[in-house]
Amino acid sequence: MSRITIVILSYKYEYSILKEYILFVIILLNFFIEFELIFIGVNTLGRYLVQRILAIIPVFMIVAITVFMLIHITPGDPALLMAGDEATPAQIDALRKDLGLDKPIHIQLMNYFKDISRGNLGHSIFNNHDVRGLIVQRLEPTLSIAFVAEGLAILIGIPLGIIAAWKSNTLYDRLIMIFAVGGFAIPSFWLGYNLIWLFAVKLSWFPAIGYNPIGEGIVPWISSITLPCISIGTIGAALIVRMTRSSMLEILREDYIRTARAKGLSEWTIVMIHVLRNSMIPVVTVIALNVPAIFGGAIITEQVFKVNGIGHQLIGAIYANDLPTVQTITFMFAFLIVAFNLLADIIYGILDPRIRYD
Repeated sequence: MSRITIVILSYKYEYSILKEYILFVIILLNFFIEFELIFIGVNTLGRYLVQRILAIIPVFMIVAITVFMLIHITPGDPALLMAGDEATPAQIDALRKDLGLDKPIHIQLMNYFKDISRGNLGHSIFNNHDVRGLIVQRLEPTLSIAFVAEGLAILIGIPLGIIAAWKSNTLYDRLIMIFAVGGFAIPSFWLGYNLIWLFAVKLSWFPAIGYNPIGEGIVPWISSITLPCISIGTIGAALIVRMTRSSMLEILREDYIRTARAKGLSEWTIVMIHVLRNSMIPVVTVIALNVPAIFGGAIITEQVFKVNGIGHQLIGAIYANDLPTVQTITFMFAFLIVAFNLLADIIYGILDPRIRYD
């Protein structure tokens, strides 16, 4: 059998797997949509939360299946990629058996779901350690940088957006929008290198690279994450500024705002009570979607600042063809996107009671 024939048969097999996967996804979505129709017309917040939680169950399953299928629809033998060019056929077959790749595709999928439900994320091919243990070891630096950067983006973005909307078409508004446009346009890695050059090399205010665990003290911990947080938090702050400003400007034109001014309410009361809450739904969306984006930005930022976190581990796993680790971290990032979208849906129902009845 020629090499061309083998390649064609391989692609036909991968195409058949892809067709089965798409059919399964359609059936799964149809089942959950019909099941969710039971809750339509119920007006309580509890039922609203049940609807949202039920809606993400098929999403989680689809994400898990998609991550799993990436290995099988990608051309090439995963076992051969992991073993390397110098591996013997016997070693490749042994590795394929250890990974369960010698079993039918549906059996592999069932075993994959079974392992996820038990918290078994597999073993790293590169160092033969449990993937879950490796991720837990690297989790603190990534979580520290991601959540502090998100908090920094919120603390900077919302106040600046309020000021820009309140003082629209003034010098304050123009200066804030320059920051918003520039912050969104500047790549995080470029900003990171410039922050290192200025604050670490020239001024010696912060360390250039590395991470100090929080257990070693608050001050060293804050000092080690300041520059990475500014680097990846600037984009988020710029997005929040723009969304807060545009949403508040739209609310400021409403009739009830003119009525509030006619009643003699102070501008502070109008902006902070009547305008801000009603304009927060688009802002909450940006904040929720920015958290996974910050985790994704950590992949690059950790390389710039030499932080030994999840992003650094993912890059190393890709170079080492460590597919179990890559698969787990990819699923974790997808899980974060779905989870924070659910959180945004819940906050929608709190901010705007009308959404509960949809």
